[in-house]
Amino acid sequence: MSSPPLSVPENGALLTPLDLWGQLAEDWLVYSMDFGQRLTLFLDTKRQQGDNFIQENRKGLPPVLHFDYEVIFDGKDLDEPVNYSLARITPEEGHDIPDDARPLVIIDPRAGHGPGIGGFRKESEVGLAMRKNHPVYFMLFTQHPVPGQTLAHVFKAQVEFLKAVRMFHPEAENPAVIGNCLGGWAAALIAADHPNLTGPIILNGSPLSYWAGKDIQNPMRYRGGLFGGGWLALLSADLGNGIFDGAQLVAGFEDLNPGNTWWKKDYNLWNAVDTEKDRYLFFEKWWNGFVFMTRDEIRFVVRDLFVGNRLEEGEVTGGSGDAVDLKRLRDPVIIFASKGDNITPPEQALGWIERVWGSLEEIKGRGQVIVYLVHEAVGHLGIFVSRKVILREHNELIDSVDLANHLAPGLYEMILDEKGEAHFEARDLSCLAHAEGANTERVFDNVKKGSEMLESWYDAWVSPWIKPLANELTASVVREGAPQRQRLYWNSSLNPMMKMASAWTPWVEKHRVEAPENNLFRQWERAVSDMVGVVLDGYRDQRDLAMESLFYAFYDNLLTHLALGGERRVFQKESGEASPPSPEGSRWLERMVEGGVMAGLFRGLVALGGVKKVVDKTQLATMNAFLKESHQIEAMTLGEAKKTVKEQRALLAFNRELAINTLPELIKTPEERLTAIAIFEASLEGENVDRTARLLFSHLKALLKDRKVL
Repeated sequence: MSSPPLSVPENGALLTPLDLWGQLAEDWLVYSMDFGQRLTLFLDTKRQQGDNFIQENRKGLPPVLHFDYEVIFDGKDLDEPVNYSLARITPEEGHDIPDDARPLVIIDPRAGHGPGIGGFRKESEVGLAMRKNHPVYFMLFTQHPVPGQTLAHVFKAQVEFLKAVRMFHPEAENPAVIGNCLGGWAAALIAADHPNLTGPIILNGSPLSYWAGKDIQNPMRYRGGLFGGGWLALLSADLGNGIFDGAQLVAGFEDLNPGNTWWKKDYNLWNAVDTEKDRYLFFEKWWNGFVFMTRDEIRFVVRDLFVGNRLEEGEVTGGSGDAVDLKRLRDPVIIFASKGDNITPPEQALGWIERVWGSLEEIKGRGQVIVYLVHEAVGHLGIFVSRKVILREHNELIDSVDLANHLAPGLYEMILDEKGEAHFEARDLSCLAHAEGANTERVFDNVKKGSEMLESWYDAWVSPWIKPLANELTASVVREGAPQRQRLYWNSSLNPMMKMASAWTPWVEKHRVEAPENNLFRQWERAVSDMVGVVLDGYRDQRDLAMESLFYAFYDNLLTHLALGGERRVFQKESGEASPPSPEGSRWLERMVEGGVMAGLFRGLVALGGVKKVVDKTQLATMNAFLKESHQIEAMTLGEAKKTVKEQRALLAFNRELAINTLPELIKTPEERLTAIAIFEASLEGENVDRTARLLFSHLKALLKDRKVL
């Protein structure tokens, strides 16, 4: 049933009061029927949400993976057991994955929610990777941790998982690792602690530089200081009998955007309950899947990663027990961030690059490739679950896993054109997002020191009194009383009123009457909803502004600086280990003409890559295809190829002119020279080709064509 909008009739005649009253009455009749039916469907959906929460917890929160999988390595079988396991995703019918295809391993965040969000539907990271013929593995975790486990134990288990992946794919290159949000911490730690174990890593919305951010826009980083640092997390774990409740982390995320939490999310369901029901229920099944951490785990997360910001400073120990230096990363690092992300803004996703390497020269000197992509608007979860983002941005990110190795060392921004095709533009560190405020780092260092002092006080004087009073019964009472759980219990079938409302659902679905979009009362409803959203957003903005002012007032003053130790320690960076070789001795001159055709081929590609400012994806893909067809490269191991590239880069740094002019001594036969010229030219295909690179190619082509074969 529908009604026409209130408007002037087509014949131009004016509406009479009776006509207006008739249209209003018809609009109200249709709207009131629609309102009652939507209320029934809305309440039934909320009841199912609560019932799903209870059922999923009874089952132990199984992963929300859309795909079939097989657990091939259970972390509980290790000497230091953990609640993690390695799952192999079963390829869908029609996907014939080659034996030498690089495997992809996905690490989901364990930040209060259960596992599987990276593959919770067909259009996901898992689905996209399989369509690109990658074998896909997923690191799963269960709802409850193994008693006594620590994040160091988890990192050790994840290292063993990656060793198992390599064992299953001996003909392939090292597995690429995709880390979503907090999973990016694990990916970076493992890749830096065991650089020979992993291939490229993709960090999606991962806050490796937690102190960074912009004033007013990124208020989450102030909360640790305003609540006194990490002692509250320890108190919560003690009250939980040594277990921290992930529902508290979820509550923190929800509180960042009260307008969405308290109104917009449910109104969007209410407004389109006929079409939104299934999507809402499926997502809420993951969002309300609360998992737990041990006391040691949450201490590490808050002290070392959030408040302490120790990862970028090389103060975090990984599975090996040694401090992890992110400069030990060897394979390409690919970073995805968004300006619309209020949990991990671009400053936190990218700021660690300058903190770790210090300069672009250091990045190049170490042979490191870093690629970053910044979305303009998508929110935090959308970075790794949005269907549009998966099919556009992630499509290019996963392609870059194999292509980024062909970029010259340096920092690149990935730019997507209107068709979604990528090209890579060389950048310097000034292009990265930085935190505002000259004293930002000093202020957050005060938070770190204050948190450490309060933690020590809590451990010494409060915790010993609380631990003996806590047991599993009291912990259960505290957990079950959390607002996040109570509202779900009230929504479930445990509430007789919800069951009574849902009893009308079959009749409503059979006799559904939906008010059209131009219904006057439906339009008023949306206007009121928008007004409520604006009010709640205004409250959020004023609250965040007050929090920021209070934070700086307390931590950025002379008394606090003196009480907590004054100026911040400057993190010392080592010199680049891949700096140009010393000119002492004649050995470097001899190596200019050693290595044969493969050395010459890699030297030419490195030289061309070093002068490009813009690189098209098509250039990298074409060059990759040429290299794969080369019989000489097929005979080389991955380690030999990397060693050759590193040596040719050092020779070019030592004496670029001599290294280029001696290429004919390495590439000797006519067939080899024609192949080399074809590969060099393939690396320049595409629209965005630098004039400098074209000139260098012309020089290389002339060298190889004009010199006589020796």
